[in-house]
Amino acid sequence: MATESKTNYLNANYGIKSWLLTTDHKRIALLYLISITAFFFLGGFFAMMVRLELLTPAGDLVQADTYNKLFTMHGIVMVFFFLIPSVPAVLGNFLVPMMIGAKDLAFPKINLASWYIFMVGGALTLYAILTGGVETGWTFYTPYSTTYSNSNVVLAALGVFVVGFSSIFTGLNFIVTIHRMRAPGLTWRRLPLFLWANYAASVIMVLGTPVLAITIVLVALERVFHLGIFNSAMGGDPLLFQHLFWFYSHPAVYIMILPGMGVISEIVTCFSRKRVFGYEFVAVSSIAIAVLGFLVWAHHMFVAGISVYAAMIFSILSMFVAIPSAVKVFNWTATLYKGSIRFDTPMLYALGFIGLFTIGGLTGLFLACLGTDVHLTDTYFVVAHFHYVMVGGMVMAYMAGLHFWWPKITGKMYPEFWSKLSALIVFVGFNMTFFPQFLLGFLGMPRRYQAYPPEFQVLHVFSTAGASILGIGYLLPMVYFVWSLRSGKAAGNNPWNAAGLEWTTQSPPTTYNFDETPVVTWEAYNYDEIDKKPQEAPVAS
Repeated sequence: MATESKTNYLNANYGIKSWLLTTDHKRIALLYLISITAFFFLGGFFAMMVRLELLTPAGDLVQADTYNKLFTMHGIVMVFFFLIPSVPAVLGNFLVPMMIGAKDLAFPKINLASWYIFMVGGALTLYAILTGGVETGWTFYTPYSTTYSNSNVVLAALGVFVVGFSSIFTGLNFIVTIHRMRAPGLTWRRLPLFLWANYAASVIMVLGTPVLAITIVLVALERVFHLGIFNSAMGGDPLLFQHLFWFYSHPAVYIMILPGMGVISEIVTCFSRKRVFGYEFVAVSSIAIAVLGFLVWAHHMFVAGISVYAAMIFSILSMFVAIPSAVKVFNWTATLYKGSIRFDTPMLYALGFIGLFTIGGLTGLFLACLGTDVHLTDTYFVVAHFHYVMVGGMVMAYMAGLHFWWPKITGKMYPEFWSKLSALIVFVGFNMTFFPQFLLGFLGMPRRYQAYPPEFQVLHVFSTAGASILGIGYLLPMVYFVWSLRSGKAAGNNPWNAAGLEWTTQSPPTTYNFDETPVVTWEAYNYDEIDKKPQEAPVAS
């Protein structure tokens, strides 16, 4: 065992079979990385087609039905097959055991099964796309999805249903691992904030995902057997679907964003060389977000016919959920204050996250307020808000995490100039793409429309130009990450001189992470002690 444990997990066995049957959490994380990267670029292709269609007011690139399919498939692929699994399935899978001093997750075989389930769900959805697509919107709203749509709703819904079990298995694995497998001395008060964030997200996965699964099954049964669950003509209630769907899907926003917040906490403290300001408040705020996230779903339904009293309650609760998110932003800012800040690539992405997520959060208050939501509902303001949170927030955090832990994952450094340039291009391109959409929405441009009045064209052209820049920014990391595998300098075990058990292993880590179970005797983020020691320089290649 000792000899095998010293084998590099990347070099232990090059056979494809060994990868497809592996129970090593690190290899499974890389399988997820390859899979969700493919889905990311597929979803990006659909987004590119949408933006090209919107270059002109007439809607003359594709037919209206095809346009509906393009934005629907963009949403389904990006939400269910990239945004939700990206940080937990890739970075979480790779890092959770190492951060707690364990050799693997609690249930390695279930971990592998979660990837296979993810791929089965993805295959079903891809088949639905290739055999005609879906045009209901990624939310599958009734009665369109159950009665009027002529597309592959059942097949796409089945893909989403199946992939939900992957989330449940991953969340269950993380919860049990963090509870039961922490190294001696690693108390809850010493736990890295990345683990707090993934723990909170895992609770949402386990509790919320079954609700979505049941809802999707009801849509399929309604469509196939005409049971009348959501059909008002048969005694059903179409609003019931929205209640069930958003009861999961708004907490799902926090499945996406909470792990990203954990990434930002790790990076901000490392590159400011300070312990996170208010560590306990940041940790508890993750749990508070998870709890409050289940109480705000109906703010998506202010104009759907719910009572004024219910709308007022959900409006107030939606304001409350902003508080723990604000705690994180203010505490990150306080951590930066008077810190010895280094502007390496992960830090650039982290700073971009803080700025863009703050804009996304603040604009969310406009949608939580009853008066302004009536005007802004179903306009491009909602599109911009959602993307500032999800792309400006989650994707920026995911990119920050990939750049931060890439030396640990591969043992190689990427070119710093190109990575910083990529971060700048992504930030500029993102704002060019989505900030004009706030203006479009405020001016009354509805979302999901293929054609629009000519006076909106300038803002749409600006948005499409920004999307082109953003696409270049996302392609660059793929190029230099692959380049670094062969030509990058050796990273050393801890190129950032960072705190955390994962940085005490070799790069790439051994198959079983640790030869001996570590004993933790220090507080989280003890940079005052770390900086007294000489920094490890990257090893020359």
